[in-house]
Amino acid sequence: MLDWEGMLASTIFLPRCNFRCPYCQNPELVLNPESLDSVPYSVLHEFFADRAGWIEGICITGGEPCLHEDLPELCSKLKGEGIGVKLDTNGSFPDMLGTLINDKLIDYVAMDVKAPLETTAYRNSSGNKRDDLVQLIDKSIDIIMSSGIKHEFRTTVVPMIHSPSEIEKIAMRIRGAQKYYLQYFSPGTTLDSRYSSLKPFTEDDMNTMLDAALKHFPGSSLRGASAGMDQ
Repeated sequence: MLDWEGMLASTIFLPRCNFRCPYCQNPELVLNPESLDSVPYSVLHEFFADRAGWIEGICITGGEPCLHEDLPELCSKLKGEGIGVKLDTNGSFPDMLGTLINDKLIDYVAMDVKAPLETTAYRNSSGNKRDDLVQLIDKSIDIIMSSGIKHEFRTTVVPMIHSPSEIEKIAMRIRGAQKYYLQYFSPGTTLDSRYSSLKPFTEDDMNTMLDAALKHFPGSSLRGASAGMDQ
């Protein structure tokens, strides 16, 4: 009941990602997906058949799901199970995102906004050096906000990367969206080991970040450890 607010949902993880966020908590999925067990679709079908009328939806996350060319086929199969489909994305594949929305293959989008839409800031936060990365992120935001699909934007707030002024810039860009969450960073297993023992922002720090977001996005809220939810 955490991954899709208000829904009883299951979650599937797709391998690989085009980002290298230093604070990523799924490093094996990103760097060494071949070391993990794969689940054939037949298992998913049986899972949902056994729970018909109970499971309301499925969250597709990663990694980055949108880098898979056969994602529309997967979403179509899942819709055929009679359940809702939520997509978690980093927003760097706007064409795939637009296809999924236009073809009504997803019911909800949760997009991470890693940093203000500035080249250096986004590179530092995402580990992706594409010259057109900010333009891709910007396009995805526009697609989501103009589509009418249920959605949220979210930023995991990380020491050494984010500040109140950066959060304010993000909130300004997505002003008018349905929801914006600031998520607590949780140390532990991270892609960059330097972040594994990094002390998270305190509750007071996060409330300062929230105040910065609220200047431009009145519906902003906190999500994570001290907000009573998992990241």
